[in-house]
Amino acid sequence: MTGDIGAWLDQAVADGRLRRVDRAFARFLATLDVNGDPRVLMAAALASRELGEGHICVDVQALGRIEPSLAGADAWLGASPLVAVPGGDVAAPLVLEAGWLYLRRFWRDEASVAAGIAARLDTLPVPDELRQELDRLFVADGDGPDWQKIACAIAVRGSFAVITGGPGTGKTTTVVRLLGLLQILALRSGAPRLRVRLAAPTGKAAARLNASIAGQIERLDVDDAIKQAIPAEVTTLHRLLGSRPDSRAFRHDRDNPLHLDVLVIDEASMIDLEMMAATLDALPPGARLVLLGDKDQLSSVEAGAVLGDLCARADRGHYDDAMRDWLVRTCDVDVSPWVDGAGARGLDQHVVMLRRSRRFGSDSGIGALAAAINAGDVASVRQVFERAPADIAAMPGTPAGIATLAIDGRGDAPGYAHYLRTIEATRPAADAPDEAFSAWGAASLRAYARFQLLCAVRHGEAGVEKQNARIAQGLLDRGLIDGVDGWYEGRPVMVTRNDYALGLMNGDVGVALWIRDGQGAMALRVAFSVMDEGGGERIRFVVPSRLAAVETVYAMTVHKSQGSEFEHTALALPPEPSPVLTRELVYTGVTRARSHFTLLAAADILGYAVQRKTQRASGLLRRLL
Repeated sequence: MTGDIGAWLDQAVADGRLRRVDRAFARFLATLDVNGDPRVLMAAALASRELGEGHICVDVQALGRIEPSLAGADAWLGASPLVAVPGGDVAAPLVLEAGWLYLRRFWRDEASVAAGIAARLDTLPVPDELRQELDRLFVADGDGPDWQKIACAIAVRGSFAVITGGPGTGKTTTVVRLLGLLQILALRSGAPRLRVRLAAPTGKAAARLNASIAGQIERLDVDDAIKQAIPAEVTTLHRLLGSRPDSRAFRHDRDNPLHLDVLVIDEASMIDLEMMAATLDALPPGARLVLLGDKDQLSSVEAGAVLGDLCARADRGHYDDAMRDWLVRTCDVDVSPWVDGAGARGLDQHVVMLRRSRRFGSDSGIGALAAAINAGDVASVRQVFERAPADIAAMPGTPAGIATLAIDGRGDAPGYAHYLRTIEATRPAADAPDEAFSAWGAASLRAYARFQLLCAVRHGEAGVEKQNARIAQGLLDRGLIDGVDGWYEGRPVMVTRNDYALGLMNGDVGVALWIRDGQGAMALRVAFSVMDEGGGERIRFVVPSRLAAVETVYAMTVHKSQGSEFEHTALALPPEPSPVLTRELVYTGVTRARSHFTLLAAADILGYAVQRKTQRASGLLRRLL
């Protein structure tokens, strides 16, 4: 590697334009092509940096705008032995396709995902009794199209379906009815009961779906045999695929496919490109895949925006004439006024957007605020707050003000003082049976989950780290906890790495409590809610010393909150503009709230975030349309 390119890389790291890992990647490539074009190394470092920002690829035309010496990249990139072109040397570490530069692994994953989805964009035979069963499961209410019914019909018609919608639009209700419908149709045809698996990207998302799906099954108007054929147990994708320690590979792949007929994945916005590639690789031929999620939420932490790409045209439907006519015959509804048939593509016929929220009524400030944020309409966002609906509030985002709100809450919207007082008020007697301590652990976790402070960033005065310390100190000053360092009763912690030995997943939250140790003494243990083999929930008490990967969680990032809901959610934004402040981040924070939302930020920062929409570079949609 020449001194000039080495100096450029070092200076780019010093300036913050590159990460150290980007520089290391470029230096590695230099060992593969000692006398190669230094501009290729610069382009590779920039592509690596874009990957760190969630982009799957980088537009080579943009390289010249980032670094003038990289203008005309198409010509010299294609001449490098480090760069492959489709149909060429796939062993090269970089791939140039259609004007986009990829790292090879992510080009391969994107092509694999596109091929896996395209192979399922078929139309399956539909039983004659489909309309009759749909009419029985969905009672017409006369208030426009029943998009849940439409979603079920479309999912029955093909091997792949995406069902998207905001909070309260009934994604879980829809999928339970869909599974009941599929089992009814299978059994009536003389086929065996379908093998169905339910999964989510994280343990927290799996637990939430697990908690809601059982009740939906009980309310389903079908025979008990059909109810029993719908699984209530939800697992994580990692566990479903069979993760291997210290390996990116899974036990299940195309050579050892999953044993299922239908796979439903909830919170699909959290799935990155690599995980989606692994999931599709492990699906047996002919299996149905149904993705559920809110397309407007934050994308995955890792690279890619799979659900966002798949739902890029969901707002207007883009159903072709054949699909619209079929929906008239099957669902007795003409969706033409709500969709745009122009330019309809195969993928469009498999995507359904649920459009009616049953959680947020017309007078809901949370619902109106979420809609205004999604529209990127700063004036409407301001008007929602000016109307002062009872369920939302805005307060200055000063460091002390954030901590005070987190401790005390506001009005009847709880803060953390509530759960700590609940712990003390409901404490069992020392000689109470074990069942009483388990019930106490469950009640303590429920009380804690009534409120959550969300932060946009980890660092800074409005970030997770300093707010965790500030809130803990405030609780100590009020005598609600008896320490701020190490382990103390009431400390809430989040698991930061999957621990299969303990049955705890990344994102699981526990609370430390004094319980009997089984030897006549009291000991500090951490209560977690975990799923048992039958899909039910139970309390597991864990010795603190066994929890190597946990962090205090009075505050958590918005990303970590995905898959969760809280009665009262507060969102703290930093006082200065930041690249992480986007429309999707604010929307995700707002929609974690069920009943109360508090914004802790200056009005200009909120407006800045609402106007910035995340755009992740990807070729997935291009491959599928």
